[in-house]
Amino acid sequence: MKSMETDRLILRTAEPGDAAAVASYARRNREFLEPWEPLRDESFYSLTAQRKMLEADRAEMEAGRMCKLWIFLKEAPDTVIGSVALSNIIRGVFQNSTLGYRLDSGLLGRGYMPEAVKAIVDYGFGVLKLHRIEANIIPRNEASLSVVRKLGFQEEGLARKYLKINGKWEDHYHMVLLNEALEAEEEQAAGRSGR
Repeated sequence: MKSMETDRLILRTAEPGDAAAVASYARRNREFLEPWEPLRDESFYSLTAQRKMLEADRAEMEAGRMCKLWIFLKEAPDTVIGSVALSNIIRGVFQNSTLGYRLDSGLLGRGYMPEAVKAIVDYGFGVLKLHRIEANIIPRNEASLSVVRKLGFQEEGLARKYLKINGKWEDHYHMVLLNEALEAEEEQAAGRSGR
């Protein structure tokens, strides 16, 4: 999947020519994202590092382990304002993925993030046929928790010292959304086959 649109947004994969726009986004939001992401050294914000990250993302997508889309406003289609991703996609009996998302600090509170997350969740469930999407969120990150709660994610518990964020092992709420429509399809198919 290369791109999709919502009412106000364009979500699309990054092309090699997008590295400068992605690097600009990272630099512009460095201080805002710092409390919620791994420690980054100065080189992370360079055009070279961002280009390498985009290449690594593309390899993960081609292998079927990730679906990452960059977010643009329809009225400003050349400026990256965030990203949304389904990563760590595992098939077999799990059919699971980890949801990640981030938005430009100047655009908070306008509903863009729930709009983008809903689009990728719908794609994950409808097209990728995932059964489960998980979001792991630091308890004090109320804005991020609000996004997934609006979309029906349920808390499955607290994972203690789950990820090393900004140099510190942080607890995370384990938020999960299940694809109940897929379960119903599978039950119907099993009924038709006489199992």
